[in-house]
Amino acid sequence: MASIQCDIVSAEESIFSGSVKMIIATGLLGDLGISAGHSPLLTGLKPGPVRVINENDDEQVFYVSGGFLEVQPSAITVLADTAVRAEDLDEAATLEAQKQAEQDIDNPSGDINYSLAASELAAAVAQLRTIRSIKKKLGK
Repeated sequence: MASIQCDIVSAEESIFSGSVKMIIATGLLGDLGISAGHSPLLTGLKPGPVRVINENDDEQVFYVSGGFLEVQPSAITVLADTAVRAEDLDEAATLEAQKQAEQDIDNPSGDINYSLAASELAAAVAQLRTIRSIKKKLGK
């Protein structure tokens, strides 16, 4: 299988750059599998895992907070506000963030910003999905 250049970039840094066989991500309309020869494409990404399969068939998983995926004839680019290697995510902290966001949403007082709490809950759930994806891949 041919390879294609892939770059994953967050607002803070370039987190991955290399030649890959395939990238798998969740676009706004569903899951996407992109490899060399794919038609040019620009789509939004939902928060969650981005799987990268390199030329040696090794797989790396990243968490993105959303963003955009651009496919050009010679390159794939993922642009995200936040991009983190899945193994760098802290499951305990993510579970605590999920719990806190759920409590904020369930709080009957008007002291919380419902939109912010819902956004934090969605981010925590997406991070947990990414953590579980890498655990499944590693057989843990």
